[in-house]
Amino acid sequence: MDIQTAQAAAIGLLKAMIAIPSVSRDEQAVADMLQQYMSDATQQTVHRHNHNLWLIDPHYDDKRPTLLLNAHIDTVKPSSSWQHDPFSPTVERDDKGHTRIYGLGANDDGASVVSLLYVWMLLTQTQQPYNLIFLASAEEEVSGRNGIESVLPLLPKIDVALVGEPTGMQPAIAEKGLVVLDGVAHGKSGHAARNEGVNALYLALDAIQKLREYRFPEESATLGPVKVTTTGIQAGTTHNVIPDTCTFMVDVRTTDAYSNESVVEMLREAVDATPDRLKLTPRSTRLQPSGIDASHPLLQRILCLGREPFGSPTLSDQALMRFPSLKMGPGQSSRSHTADEFIEVEEIEEAINLYYSVLNSLVL
Repeated sequence: MDIQTAQAAAIGLLKAMIAIPSVSRDEQAVADMLQQYMSDATQQTVHRHNHNLWLIDPHYDDKRPTLLLNAHIDTVKPSSSWQHDPFSPTVERDDKGHTRIYGLGANDDGASVVSLLYVWMLLTQTQQPYNLIFLASAEEEVSGRNGIESVLPLLPKIDVALVGEPTGMQPAIAEKGLVVLDGVAHGKSGHAARNEGVNALYLALDAIQKLREYRFPEESATLGPVKVTTTGIQAGTTHNVIPDTCTFMVDVRTTDAYSNESVVEMLREAVDATPDRLKLTPRSTRLQPSGIDASHPLLQRILCLGREPFGSPTLSDQALMRFPSLKMGPGQSSRSHTADEFIEVEEIEEAINLYYSVLNSLVL
């Protein structure tokens, strides 16, 4: 197979994926289709766990380092403002002469799935200086535990990963992590007309203001500061009762300057958290910041081809990888999760060309 054949086949596969709804946690139908497709196209064993699929290099040798190619098969739910049918691949030409494929998941993340699959097929036609694994993962959009997290322990040791996400084929060399905090303020109820009780809502507002003003001492050279945003608050039952409990939630985007666990402790100290008056509880600390060293051979090859590195504020399956990784794929992040999502055919063609140029004969 040559690159032109791979490009045409990848575009055909993307259209087939769009036609099968694959909202997170409901990916069985698209996984079934892809499993059969991958088996027929590669004549290799397609491994499966839950709705995650992977292929292992037919030349695999545990004495060589291993590179993981990963992209996700799930999508968000379509919004009501779509003008195209989200589950019918629609091909149109724009005013610049580019060919667009509209459909849910076209940009995020189907284009990366099909591009990386066909690059895996191209590269494994011959033995590379490294092992190559392709993984199409599920539940990425919800960071689900039946997604990549359930698969990584089943794979051979991974030395580095290239994650396909819409970045305009520019390398995201670091990615913020995520911690969601549930805050609870405890006061004492009383009558609103009298000067009694302890208003839990005011306690929570004081804490929220401290979170808003807090600045972490260290900043990431790539990702900047840790970002803390209160995104919800709930208190009170009726107008004349002082609320004795107030709950709020906080979105925290972490960086490689701190571990998620350290960030939680520093924020607790910032708001003077105590078990009886104010608590901050993380839902999880598993979604860690991630990245790759500037000197890594994979990144150096990409930079030699004129790509511009950047730090990414958005989350991907990288957050669950405990090995070096970078994010690079066709499409634009700004199109993700939007109505009338699309990918340009030329972007898929460019991606396959660039991936192949980066990875062919790469020495890790």
